[in-house]
Amino acid sequence: MTATIAGPRPDQEAERTGFGRVLRAEWTKFRTVRGWMITVVLAALLTAGIGLWVASGGQSSCGLVLPGGGGTAQGCPAAPLGPGGEAVTDSFYFVRQPLRGAGAVTVRITSLTGGNSSDNPGGPLTAGLQPWAKAGVIVEGGRRPGAPYAAVLVTGAHGVRMQYDYTGDLAGLPGPVSAAAPRWLRLTRSGDVLTGSDSPDGRHWTRVGQVSLAGLPATVQVGLFAASPDAVATESGSPTQATATFDHVSLSGVTAPGAWRGAAVGAGAAAGPLAGGFQQAAGRFTVSGSGDIAPAVANSSTSSKPADQGLIGAFAGLIAVIVVGAVYMTAEYRRGLIRATLAASPRRGQVLAAKAIVIGAVTFAAGLVSAVVAVPLGDRLMAGHGRPAFPAGPLTEARAIVGTAALLAVAAVFALALGTIMRQSAGPVTAAIALIVVPFFFSSPLAVLPPGAGDWLLRATPAAGFAVQQVLPQYAQVSNAYIPQFGYYPLAPWAGFAVLCAWAAAALAVAYWLLRRRDA
Repeated sequence: MTATIAGPRPDQEAERTGFGRVLRAEWTKFRTVRGWMITVVLAALLTAGIGLWVASGGQSSCGLVLPGGGGTAQGCPAAPLGPGGEAVTDSFYFVRQPLRGAGAVTVRITSLTGGNSSDNPGGPLTAGLQPWAKAGVIVEGGRRPGAPYAAVLVTGAHGVRMQYDYTGDLAGLPGPVSAAAPRWLRLTRSGDVLTGSDSPDGRHWTRVGQVSLAGLPATVQVGLFAASPDAVATESGSPTQATATFDHVSLSGVTAPGAWRGAAVGAGAAAGPLAGGFQQAAGRFTVSGSGDIAPAVANSSTSSKPADQGLIGAFAGLIAVIVVGAVYMTAEYRRGLIRATLAASPRRGQVLAAKAIVIGAVTFAAGLVSAVVAVPLGDRLMAGHGRPAFPAGPLTEARAIVGTAALLAVAAVFALALGTIMRQSAGPVTAAIALIVVPFFFSSPLAVLPPGAGDWLLRATPAAGFAVQQVLPQYAQVSNAYIPQFGYYPLAPWAGFAVLCAWAAAALAVAYWLLRRRDA
């Protein structure tokens, strides 16, 4: 009698080699190695701890920190908030009259000149007009810093613009203003609707834009203004001033009787010679002013800091997860366990995928917990030390928090793939740090590379992934040093993160190809 030995049933083979079982085996392997778990916990502690330490360190340049961190004796005030909740700068020289109900103001501007105090602080200004120096006509909904407004204006290098509520910016006639090429401007109010128009000759008008400013009071302030933002060379700026000449000034509508009144107004209004002023003679107004009416931006001269300051510890956490990601694979080669792993799970692609899921999920969870702790507590610590954070919406903060966790997770998977390719620990760790961490520091804050080269590194290398932490937008109408040191990146948040993901996916593809071709 001949006995027949049956092989494993298909369902038994699937159970033995199914991806779920491989995934469970890899998770069991990871959590039973105490050193790996400790390293992941250490990454979370470093991410949160260093971030909170940086957020609480130092003191406000506006005053001393009170004992116990309960505030400052002369703490820096938070930037005023615009109608959209964004931080704004609201400082300029205003020559105004009240306007009740509907009306319009029309002017001609024949010159716009500027001066800079950087070469001679406290002395005469050096001639020089800032590109975003501005002068024109404006309607303001109140004297509270950050109040709604609309303005039609000429600029130093960007032609006529209609700007409103700090972030809105519409283009009008191009080119500089001069006696030979004057600009006529008109701003009309009808209820909450403001319409801005420009003309080269006062006869042929073109509408620049029309906006609705919700909640304008019945009586608004209307008139002429001049402002000039700080000159920005690299990271810091120096005060400047703009001077404009107006004529053919007409104001229609119901206004309270009285002469034109002028004052340097707004948050952080300039003092001394830079405070500005105006002269009126024979229907001509000469108005000088400093400051800006625009979104506030982070740079070395601002006391406020980005809301992502609490995430700066992610650099230390990143190095820790890179180490554990690489060692998670290379340890099997070093100890000879890779043969047993591949014998138990012959489908090598499943083994690599399971390892990537395990290391990615574990580091994502650790990063998420640390970021959830670091961001809100970091904001409170900065405010308590007189350095309030720039406001960020809940969705923006949530994206920065989740993005930081995803950054750590993808970096760990990238290191895992490099470990599979190189099969030893030192090389993958060094390569991952060189590709992810080093480009950031070469670009900023060390700034050892020219700005163009630094931007290229932060666009093309895995370091682009740090953009996912960005909470501050860049504004075309605000000149600034938009560098990572102040929370700005050359790519949009998810675009930068996609670059990191592309590097990780490419490394995984090479790792899979080599894992299938090489002997264990």
